[in-house]
Amino acid sequence: MKELGPDNAFWIDGEWLDWDSIIDPEEVRYSRLAELEREAHLRFKYPNADLTLIPYFQDLLTLAESYFQETGQHLNVYGDIGELFGAIMYGIKLHRNYAQGSDGRLGNDFVEIKTISPLNSKEQINVRLDRHFNRLLIVKVSADFEVSGRLVKRMNLPRRKGKNLRLSWTNMPEP
Repeated sequence: MKELGPDNAFWIDGEWLDWDSIIDPEEVRYSRLAELEREAHLRFKYPNADLTLIPYFQDLLTLAESYFQETGQHLNVYGDIGELFGAIMYGIKLHRNYAQGSDGRLGNDFVEIKTISPLNSKEQINVRLDRHFNRLLIVKVSADFEVSGRLVKRMNLPRRKGKNLRLSWTNMPEP
């Protein structure tokens, strides 16, 4: 039996207790290994992502779905879900809230993010062309709370006079 002391144990209630009597070292190793495997999987699945945003995205999406199933009403969170999706899937660096002109940056490009919520039965968005952006990310949250997105260069958007452009998910321009 090993000698217990301040280097390998702690003193409590008049006796030395080693860590192995409290924490199973195999469980600690497994837990850390599982954490590293999860992180590697997320890095593979979302190579451009800030991994710290993933739990917030998942929690917000789960909350929106649970609230809808419980009440039959939608929370006003789909814009935030769309922005987090853009940050995770595409690596968009989001601007601070209420920044004018665009929602984030992707390299040197400014990105406008528009979200189609499950409330939007026509699956259309309205884009203000007087805003400063080089790319448009359209994120769709389906009725079963699946999320997908399409990133389009501004130069590929239909030419139009005026400030507003209406786009449909089904007839999006090529990236």
